[in-house]
Amino acid sequence: MSDDTIMLTPRHHGKVGVYFCSVTREGIIAVAGEQRNIADGEEILFDRAGIKVSRDASEYMFSRI
Repeated sequence: MSDDTIMLTPRHHGKVGVYFCSVTREGIIAVAGEQRNIADGEEILFDRAGIKVSRDASEYMFSRI
């Protein structure tokens, strides 16, 4: 994986480019301080940061678009 994509699990964090990304607990994610709920199989776009997050069970993929 590059700096443009990270895979996280609950209670872990990392960075995509300069943006801090985290999975605070199952179903709760945050990108650059913006927190959202995400269901299994859902995909969410954080417009301000240009980051897409997709969830597959307990794996969360954060990708720069």
